[in-house]
Amino acid sequence: MSSEFVHWLEDLGRYVAEWNTRTRRVHKAQGPDYTSDEYREVVRRTVHRLHPPAMQLKVVEIIEETPSAKTFRFERMDGSFPPFRAGQYVNLFADIDGVHTSRAYSISSAPGENTLDLTVRRKPEGFVSGYLLDRLEVGDTLLSSGPAGQFYHEPLIDRGDLVFLAGGSGVTPFMSLLRGFDAKNWPVNVHMLYGSRTLEDTIFAGELDALSKDNSRFNYALVLSEPEEEYQGVTGFLTSELIRKHIGSLEGCTFMLCGPNAMYDFVLGELQKLEVPAHKIRREAYGPPDDPTALPGWPEAIEKTAEFSVSVENGPTFQATASEPLLNALERHGVKVPALCRSGECSYCRVKLLEGQVYMPPDAGVRQADREKGFIHSCVSYPLSDLKIRL
Repeated sequence: MSSEFVHWLEDLGRYVAEWNTRTRRVHKAQGPDYTSDEYREVVRRTVHRLHPPAMQLKVVEIIEETPSAKTFRFERMDGSFPPFRAGQYVNLFADIDGVHTSRAYSISSAPGENTLDLTVRRKPEGFVSGYLLDRLEVGDTLLSSGPAGQFYHEPLIDRGDLVFLAGGSGVTPFMSLLRGFDAKNWPVNVHMLYGSRTLEDTIFAGELDALSKDNSRFNYALVLSEPEEEYQGVTGFLTSELIRKHIGSLEGCTFMLCGPNAMYDFVLGELQKLEVPAHKIRREAYGPPDDPTALPGWPEAIEKTAEFSVSVENGPTFQATASEPLLNALERHGVKVPALCRSGECSYCRVKLLEGQVYMPPDAGVRQADREKGFIHSCVSYPLSDLKIRL
């Protein structure tokens, strides 16, 4: 070994020692390096506690809300509930007659409770809602995702009064928000218009009335579209005239909408009449459309009952109906696809479209990069031809 090489090694050793000394000084001044092996396991445990990939839930109580809706109260069996923002949801997994599937349900209980409430309303021909309402019992267990979603009140952004526009079971995330506000002595003014078909169908009717009577910062009106003859309250739909009448000045208000997709189409038009800025309107994802063939852009030549072949690369080939979300068809044929929102926003269920054409609603939240690379959100994709996909 030459003397020159020995000197080089000595210089390198001194450099490394000096570097380590400087690094320790930086860490002492700025805090530990949590990317190091020393902290990696601590970070992993902390992240999983705050954002669990899954939660094991047990039904501890079932509350009859209306003839078509129940609240299922859950305890967590594999730890405590993580913190969440009022308005968020969880994706509930179920194995129903050999089909592994899931549905996203908004949390209706307030944050900070030892239990978690999910309020489920029966959907006509609903595969999962019917199972939960008819077959789930106290003591049964289910798996869910951790809390997710962006539909919550952000005080730094949502300045001014809040206006909640709810339709049907879209009231559930608002109940979490309202219960949370009530626990904090109403830090913000809230106006709420809740559209329901009949009084019998109205979820949380008694509690909403009580909250309104007890709190001057909560202005609430129930709006029935098919009222009984003796009903003396507000009737009709959530029109611009009704919104103006019950809210008054809309200056600075933040509007939050949750309800069926048909409600969005109507109410967004009414808010445009009131010249509400788009950035002051927030809407919650509400699942796939009931009838995609009625949406803009659906090709007239394709009937909703049309069937096409779907071939999964290195997987099965099966027939799928044009009006059924591709994700549902995959699950019915034993193909498991990760899913979370099931409304076209989160991208968990995206798959690569190798061949064929699909229809996606105009508001499907597919990123431009995914569109260019041929990825689709299977939860809001409908086959328009024979397909070949890659999971």
